[in-house]
Amino acid sequence: MEKPGSGTKSSNQPRQLQQVRDEIDSIDREIQGLINRRARCAQEVADIKMADAQIAREKGEPGQDAVFYRPEREAQVLNRIKERNDGPLNEDRVAFIFREIMSACLALERPLQVAYLGPEGTFTQAATIKHFGHAVVSIPQGTIDSVFNQVEAEDCNYGVVPVENSTEGMVSHTLDNFMDSTLKICGEVEMHIHHHLLAGSHTSFGDIQRVCAHQQALAQCRGWLEHYLPGIELQAVSSNGEAARLAAVQTGTVAIAGDMAADQYGLEKLHQNIEDSAHNTTRFLVIGRDEIPPSGADKTSIIVSSRNKPGALFELLEPFRDAGVSLTRIDTRPSKTEKWAYVFFIEFEGHLQDSQIAEIMSGLEEHSILLKPLGSYPKAVL
Repeated sequence: MEKPGSGTKSSNQPRQLQQVRDEIDSIDREIQGLINRRARCAQEVADIKMADAQIAREKGEPGQDAVFYRPEREAQVLNRIKERNDGPLNEDRVAFIFREIMSACLALERPLQVAYLGPEGTFTQAATIKHFGHAVVSIPQGTIDSVFNQVEAEDCNYGVVPVENSTEGMVSHTLDNFMDSTLKICGEVEMHIHHHLLAGSHTSFGDIQRVCAHQQALAQCRGWLEHYLPGIELQAVSSNGEAARLAAVQTGTVAIAGDMAADQYGLEKLHQNIEDSAHNTTRFLVIGRDEIPPSGADKTSIIVSSRNKPGALFELLEPFRDAGVSLTRIDTRPSKTEKWAYVFFIEFEGHLQDSQIAEIMSGLEEHSILLKPLGSYPKAVL
């Protein structure tokens, strides 16, 4: 037995730095091997899907193209990852890492092309990358209409559009597009929004002549602008990315935009986090052509219009109350077919394939003149 003070290291003495680094290197090699093993499995999945689709086509079965991206499957995987996480990384960090792994593996099967409200540097692009990962091929569009058109024409697999801000409410243009579109909602993304006052190297704070931003961003920073830049021209443009582009080339013009736009256009942050609400969050919808199977944690969105009579709205909402189904959003838009008539955008928890939800839909048909399901989709995971 060793005597105390004999110079032998105690079993509970911290390891040397090089020992820990060697273990990290060993773990990294193991992680790399497992990631590539997963990637090979993803390639095998793609081969199986392609073979099955080819067999179906040879049999003359319609609509049997291989489906590579499965939103409900991805949501299930990410939710399980969060549930079994035991730290020290928090569950969202771990899920983010796996999102990127899944994105890279999916790109081996077939890279997704996703249209978004551009130009580059918008929060919608950031939402696109958050949802699909960096391996996605993101394609900017000038308007929300163009995003819908790209997906409807099958030029892109999916689209991402803003639908709601926590301080300024619904994005009416997005809601209006759903009135005539055949597209389905396939997913949702929530982004905590931080707005910065951005300028090119040729513009200092004292040189500011105009502030450019999307009208929603101007509204979200109204208090700050009135306090620090009273009397300065406020110019609403198609997107914050476009505002950043203008600030990069126009002396005296500054933009309200986020980190991605600042990096994209090489702009300086004159002031950071100028949004009036510290909890400013924007919600985006993922739109596609296919209906999404249940994930186990879903939402559903519908458009419904009732006859113009007393108690009409109550009749529409009563089935949800009776079934104990939670409504997460109600909004109204003017009807395009009748003066002073309105349609309701209703969002609630559950999936259209759930027996309880199917029963509610059947009841709504009896009390409405229009009922259009916009899709069921997994709740935002990240």
